[in-house]
Amino acid sequence: MRPEVQTFVAAGPLPDWDADEEEIDRRVNQLEAISAPVTADEAHALATCFGPADCYGVAWSLLHLIETSPGPVPPVTLPGADATEWHHTLWNRWGNR
Repeated sequence: MRPEVQTFVAAGPLPDWDADEEEIDRRVNQLEAISAPVTADEAHALATCFGPADCYGVAWSLLHLIETSPGPVPPVTLPGADATEWHHTLWNRWGNR
């Protein structure tokens, strides 16, 4: 896994609406440092980084980056009741093809 992906994943889930501008800018810069396409392993790791909200659109950028993976993108099984809306979105856009 590339270092820039590891850095993004290590920072954890995207923040919610209460995050300050510096935190959001930091996460955007981390995400923009990751060039597409991502590998299947990187896509799986990145899928763990969705937070409770769309983080002012950053979650959409994350989703689009995950979708550049040439292999199956997580989740590859139907998301459970406790899954975030982003995992359901991934399922609807890719996982149930």
